[in-house]
Amino acid sequence: MKKILLSGASGFVGINLSKFLVDLDYCVDSVNIKSGIHPSFLENCDVFIHLAGIAHDVKGKYTYEDYLLANYKLTKDLYDIFLKSNAKIFIFFSSIKAVTDHSDEILTEKIFPNPKTSYGESKLLAENYILNHSCKENQKAFIIRPCMIHGKNNKGNLNDLYKFIKFGLPWPFGLYENKRSFCSIDNLLFVIEKLISIENIQSGIYNMADSEPLSTNEVVAMIANSQNRKLNKIDIPIKLIKLLGRLGDLFNLPFNSLKIEKLTQNFVVSNHEILKQINSNLPLTAKEGLAKTLFHYKEID
Repeated sequence: MKKILLSGASGFVGINLSKFLVDLDYCVDSVNIKSGIHPSFLENCDVFIHLAGIAHDVKGKYTYEDYLLANYKLTKDLYDIFLKSNAKIFIFFSSIKAVTDHSDEILTEKIFPNPKTSYGESKLLAENYILNHSCKENQKAFIIRPCMIHGKNNKGNLNDLYKFIKFGLPWPFGLYENKRSFCSIDNLLFVIEKLISIENIQSGIYNMADSEPLSTNEVVAMIANSQNRKLNKIDIPIKLIKLLGRLGDLFNLPFNSLKIEKLTQNFVVSNHEILKQINSNLPLTAKEGLAKTLFHYKEID
C-alpha cells in the first residue's frame, strides 16, 4: 500500500482526492506545512501531493507577499523536504494562470509563461524552483496546471452562474461565441491516480482540462436544463456590454469588466500531453462532467 502525504486536504480538491485515494486503498496522511511536518509522517512515504495555497483572489483580499508565502515559499519548503526523503513522486498543483489569464490560441505546455496576476506569478515562481532543483535519479516531479475545476461542493464562477440562472435573470451574453476549457473533478482524480501508479510517466509540466471546450452559452443552457427552466436569453450588443462593464469598474459594482471577461473570453487548454503520458482517454466528456456537477448543485438547492 502506497503512503501519500497530502497538503491542502481540507480544500475542495483535497477533500475529493483524499476520499478517492482512500477508496482505492492508498494510505493518505494530511499535513499542515505551516505547522511543520512531524518526522513520523515521512516514514515510508511514497508520494507528496501539494495542494495547499491561496487561490486566485478577485476581491483584492491578499497582498503579493501573501501569495509568495502561500504559493511559493511553502511549495519550496515541502519540495526541499521531498528531495531529502525516500519518496518517489512529488505532485505540485499549479494553475494554468501561471501561463496567462487570457489567450485566443490553444494553450499548450510549450507556450512561454507570462502571468499577469500575483496569483499566477507566485505559482510560476514555485514551478521554476521545482524545475531548477532536479530530483534524485529515482524521484519524479509532476507540475499540474489545471484550468477551472468543478465538481461536488466547489465554489466559484460556475456556482455563481448556477445561482444567476436560478434567479430567472435574463442571460445577456447571447451574442458571444467563445470557447472555454473546464476540468471535471472526476477527470482530475483519474489523472492523479495514473501519475501515482504508472511508472514510466516523465517528470515535467502537464496541463489538465477536459478534452472538449464549451462555450459559456452551452454551459448556461445546460444549467437552465438542469433546473427545468427555459433559458431567458437576450442578445445585448457587445459594445453596450463592454460599456456597462466599464461603468461597473467605475462604481465598484459586481457586474464589471473582469467578470464579463471571465464569462465571455476564449480560454482553451490542451490536455494532449497528459493523455499521451497516461495512454488513456478521460472517463468523462466535458458535458458529462458538467452534468454531474449540476446534479450535485441541484441536490443541495
